[in-house]
Amino acid sequence: MLTSLKNPLVKQIRKLHQAKERRSQHCFLFEGTHLLQEALAVDYPLQVVCCTPQWQARHDQLWRRISLQVQRVELVSPEVLQSMATTVQPDGVIAIATPRRSPQPLASQLSLGVVLETLQDPGNLGAIIRTASAAEADGLWLSDDSVNPDHPKVLRASAGQWFRLPITVTTDLPDQIKAWRQAGIQILATCVDVDLSYWEVDLRQPTLILLGNEGAGLSSELINLASLRVKIPISPGVESLNAAIAAALILYEARRQRGFNP
Repeated sequence: MLTSLKNPLVKQIRKLHQAKERRSQHCFLFEGTHLLQEALAVDYPLQVVCCTPQWQARHDQLWRRISLQVQRVELVSPEVLQSMATTVQPDGVIAIATPRRSPQPLASQLSLGVVLETLQDPGNLGAIIRTASAAEADGLWLSDDSVNPDHPKVLRASAGQWFRLPITVTTDLPDQIKAWRQAGIQILATCVDVDLSYWEVDLRQPTLILLGNEGAGLSSELINLASLRVKIPISPGVESLNAAIAAALILYEARRQRGFNP
C-alpha cells in the first residue's frame, strides 16, 4: 500500500490538477465511484486506479473488475488519496486515463448538437454535456479558448456522460460553422436583442445550437455566421440565464418538436 506523499505516482497524480500537466502527460484525472463505473461501462482505457482499503472493502466486485481491466491498480492510505484528490471529501477512489478521441458524426449525419464559444465555467460545461447526452445530441464542439474539457470538475458535473458524448475542441469555429452551413445544417445563435423566440423555430431539421461566454455571450463574428438568431424570453430585470439552462431549454424544445421517445 502506498503511504508516502513522496511516491512518484502520487506526485504524478497531484500534478494532474493543473491543465498544463494534463497536456504534458497526455492524460487526465477523475475521481469517484460513479465516474469509474461509467468509464468501465463504455470500456474507456484506464491507466491507473488508486483506492483506499476501505473503498476496496465496500466495492469488492468492482475492485475485482478493475484488477482485471486496468493496467495498474494501487491501494493507498486515506491520507495519500486525500492529497491526490481535487474534492474536499473524496469517496476513496481516483483514476488516470488517456484521452480517447471520439469520432464526430459527419455533417451529413448530424441531427442535433451544441457549439460553445469561450465557455469558462467547468460546472457549466459538465452540466451541458450531461444535458446534451440526455437529449440525444450527436456531439458537442468547444472553442479552444474555453475551459479544458478534461478539467476534473467538468467530468464530475457531467455525471459520467463525459465518457459517452463525443466532444471536440475546435481551433477555428468560424470555418467550421461555414462548413456546416454549406452542408445544409441550421445554425442557431442565442441573442438577447432579437424578436424570434427559440420555440418559434423549426428544430426538426438538422440543427446546431451556438452558446457563448457566460458574461459576454457569443462574439459578433459567430452571430453573423448563424442561420438564425433566437432569444430565450426572460422577465425584465433578469440579466441572463445560466448557459447550461439555456442549452437545456433549446435542446429539449428540439426533442419535443421531434417527438422524444427514449
